[in-house]
Amino acid sequence: MDDGLAWFASATAFAVSMSGSPGPNNTMLTASGATWGFRPTVPHMAGIAVGLPVMLLALALGLGEVLHAAPWLHDAMRWAGAAYMIWLAWKIATADPEPAGANGSRGSRPLTFLQAALFQWVNPKAWVVALGAIAAYTTTTGLALVGQVALLGAIFLVVTLPITAGWTMVGIGAARLLRTRRALRAFNLAMAALLVASLLPMLRH
Repeated sequence: MDDGLAWFASATAFAVSMSGSPGPNNTMLTASGATWGFRPTVPHMAGIAVGLPVMLLALALGLGEVLHAAPWLHDAMRWAGAAYMIWLAWKIATADPEPAGANGSRGSRPLTFLQAALFQWVNPKAWVVALGAIAAYTTTTGLALVGQVALLGAIFLVVTLPITAGWTMVGIGAARLLRTRRALRAFNLAMAALLVASLLPMLRH
């Protein structure tokens, strides 16, 4: 297999596995799909798909060196991210879901495009993915590095969009099975607990 094609296939497989595996983003999408449905969750999905490529480019342009030189800054971001994720878990746990077919206001809303994109900067899994992708799939420096990372970002963008839609549909399917507000609240509590649990590996370091 041609080296370029082998690189592309490997990078795509990495993007699929990282974007598709359970984590904070997919947990929140599932909860959002169950609580608000598909269309209101589209900005959230798009924000995730765009946010990681932007992070990759920022790291390639020198942010990674800044964080390496100032580890306290990375620690501050890590703890700020933990606090924000706990707040998001609280929002999921206290959201007012409606059974399928119900009418009326749903109170709080899912994340906006900008909120979802910015969330990647405090998402521990996104940092692992971004740093791992750059370490494993770049082989050069300078402008050539930026070009490689831009291609990586494009791969993640194309791969992540259908995956985020899939996780949202999982939530919608759960909502159709859980016909009562009590059942949907229990589901959201479980999603909130999973989101908090995803913090534990990060907080142990």
